[in-house]
Amino acid sequence: MLLGFVAGTCSAQYMAEQRTTKPIDALYDAGEKAMREGDRTTAKACFDNVLSLDPDHINARLQRASCHIAQQHYALAIADYSAVIERRPDIPWVYISRGSAYSEQDRHQAAIADFDKAIELDPTNSEAFNNRLRSKMAMEDTDCAGAIRSESARSGNPEARIILNTNHCK
Repeated sequence: MLLGFVAGTCSAQYMAEQRTTKPIDALYDAGEKAMREGDRTTAKACFDNVLSLDPDHINARLQRASCHIAQQHYALAIADYSAVIERRPDIPWVYISRGSAYSEQDRHQAAIADFDKAIELDPTNSEAFNNRLRSKMAMEDTDCAGAIRSESARSGNPEARIILNTNHCK
């Protein structure tokens, strides 16, 4: 019954190859397959269906957020990342992903707060340092906060030096 319901939203093309007997697993796997093939619209529909059956399915929520990012629907991605953070506040890259979505909306203060949290959780995460640096520069902080420079350099982050030099940071 459920598979008939999904046929219109989570393409039969992706559902036909699923070998699992659990509808939620079949939907998730179909969404993953659609993602791999670059069909974000179908993937999102599959993950929507998974989440309608299990709103706490973290992987489906993360994958749907990825679909939103690809379609430049940043507010929707932020909502999904926030829901994951409510359930699992210990995953640094979720903060980095949400911070990146905030940056795309020019909400740099919120982005920096997320990058700071990611750094708190993983002080060696160079991506968090780089993204925080970019957000500070987007706020026209051309001094680029010497603390960021030293922290990035200390974390062994070669990209930070490139960002600093390319953007004429003092």
